Amino acid sequence: MSHGRSVLIAQLRESLTTQRYNASLVVNYCNHAESFLRYLNRRRITIEAATPVAVSHYLRCAIRWFHQRHGHSPSPGWSSRPRSSVHALLRLARKRWPPEPVTSDPCEILCRSVCREYCEWLTEQRGLAVASVDDLMWEARNFLVWYTNRTSIASFKELCIKDIDAYFTMRAPGLRRRSLKDVAERLRSILRHLHRTGCTPVDLAPQIIMPRLYAYENIPSALNPEQISAVLKSTRKDKSPIGLRDYAILQLLSTYGLRLGEITHLQFNDIDWRAETLRIRHSKTGSCTILPLMKPVGEALINYLRRGRPKTDAREIFIRSRAPYRPLSRIYQCVRGRLEMAGVRLRGKRGPHIFRHARAVSLLRSSVSMKVIGDLLGHRSAEATIPYLKLATEDLRAIALEVPEREEVRS
Repeated sequence: MSHGRSVLIAQLRESLTTQRYNASLVVNYCNHAESFLRYLNRRRITIEAATPVAVSHYLRCAIRWFHQRHGHSPSPGWSSRPRSSVHALLRLARKRWPPEPVTSDPCEILCRSVCREYCEWLTEQRGLAVASVDDLMWEARNFLVWYTNRTSIASFKELCIKDIDAYFTMRAPGLRRRSLKDVAERLRSILRHLHRTGCTPVDLAPQIIMPRLYAYENIPSALNPEQISAVLKSTRKDKSPIGLRDYAILQLLSTYGLRLGEITHLQFNDIDWRAETLRIRHSKTGSCTILPLMKPVGEALINYLRRGRPKTDAREIFIRSRAPYRPLSRIYQCVRGRLEMAGVRLRGKRGPHIFRHARAVSLLRSSVSMKVIGDLLGHRSAEATIPYLKLATEDLRAIALEVPEREEVRS
C-alpha cells in the first residue's frame, strides 16, 4: 500500500478510535477501507474522483469476493459493514459524502440555485433554528422539483395560483388540517422568496388560503397515572445501557414534562448535585428554569451515568448507545417503543409530548395555579398553558350542570 493510502487509513483509524468505536470494529472498518482503496488504485481512480456508482460497483465486487473465499454468499446484512466503512473513509477524505449529483438539466440547476439562496436567507437573514430551516427547505425542494417536472420549464415566471392548487391537490391526501396549514405556511415562505429575488413577477403568497384552525378544537393525547406507572415499571426492569438511558429520560418526561430539545440538550453543568437542582434551558423561549432535582430522577440519572453512558468527551448527558458516540438527537422512537413494551395503547400521538400533557393535567388536578404550571413548562404566556385545560375532562364532568327535563304543557 502506498504512503498516501497508509496515511489515510491511519487517519481513519484515529478518527474511529476518537469516536469510541469498538477496537474490533475499527480493525474491520480499516480492512474494508483498505480494500476499497486498492480497488480504486487498480482502476486508476483517485479518491477525489470516486462516485456513488464506483462505490456501488465495489460493493458488488466485495460480495463476489466473499463468495469466492467462503463458498457461499454473505448474510443479507453483511454488505452494510463494507458500505459503512467506505462511506466513513470518503467523508474523512472528501469532507462531504455523498456528493451532490452532477447534472446538466437546466431545471435541476435552477432548483438547486434557488434552494441554496433560500437556505442562506433562512439561516443568515432570518436566523431560524435548524429544525425550522429543514422543514422549510424540504417543502421548497419538493415544490420546485414538482413544478419544473410538471412544466419542463427552467423558469418560475409562469408560476400561477392554478399550479399552487394542483400542488395542494397532490399533497392533501392523508394530511390533517393542521398539516395542511403547515404546508401552506411553508409555501408562502418560498413564494415570497421567489418574488423577492425576481423569479416570479407577482407575489403569490397572499393568494394562498390556509385552513382555519379553531382554538382548543381537539383534545390531545395524554397518559393517566396508571399508564405512566406501567411504562416506568416496565422500563426499569431493563438493566442494559439502553434501558438505563431510557428510564432516566422517562423519569424526566413524567416528572417535569420537558420538551424533547430540553432533554437532548441537558448537560453536566445543568445538574447541581450538592444543591439538588436541575437547570432547564427551554428550547422555545431561550429562558432557563431552576427545578428541584427529585430523588427518583436523580437516582435514574446516576445509574445511567455510572453504568449505561458510553465514555465520551461530549458534555450532553444522553448519548447514542452505539458508536459514533454522539449526543442523542431523537428520543421519539425510544419512548414509543417503551410504551408498546409496557402494553400501553393510545389513540392519536404516542410520542414524548404526551408525558408533557399528562404532567400538566396532574398539576391542574392538584390545584396548582396556571402561572406556576406555565413557568414549569416554559411557556411565555398564560395563553400557551390554556390548551392543557382541555385534558381535564373528568374534572369538567364533575361540575357539569344537569340539563332540565322538558315539561309537557297541558292545555
